[in-house]
Amino acid sequence: VQILSKGELQVSDKERHTQLEQMFRDIATIVADKCVNPETKRPYTVILIERAMKDIHYSVKPNKSTKQQALEVIRQLKETMQIERAHMRLRFILPAKEGKKLKEKLKPLIKVIESEDFQEQLEIVCLIDPGCFREIDELIRSETKGKGSLEVLNLKDVEEGDEKLE
Repeated sequence: VQILSKGELQVSDKERHTQLEQMFRDIATIVADKCVNPETKRPYTVILIERAMKDIHYSVKPNKSTKQQALEVIRQLKETMQIERAHMRLRFILPAKEGKKLKEKLKPLIKVIESEDFQEQLEIVCLIDPGCFREIDELIRSETKGKGSLEVLNLKDVEEGDEKLE
């Protein structure tokens, strides 16, 4: 009854510490999932990201989401290590009529065009920064009035191979 009337639950230091440790690990896992070493295009291990977070003295904010904090961590880690968001691989198919015009609008949002095929319609396979996905999606939808299509081929373009332990 005390909790209901006063609205507060006392959390022991040990519980709080465990909760923050779990959030720290979750943030490191999100960062490891979303990022690569731009030179090797390989993912970092969670352990390596945790170590890097400790090196920059990152402190977890219990009232912010782990995803928000992961994006913050990525920004901070960029100052001390080679790290960037892994690119997404997309394929879009645009009607011939709007294709050329739309391609010009999409160009600034695309990192690398891997292939381009123009017959009855324009088909492009490319790599983008995940932060541009929503903008590209909306652009294709509005410009082609629903006739164009966008397909995510993979969420992160990573060089496959043996993960090096560091």
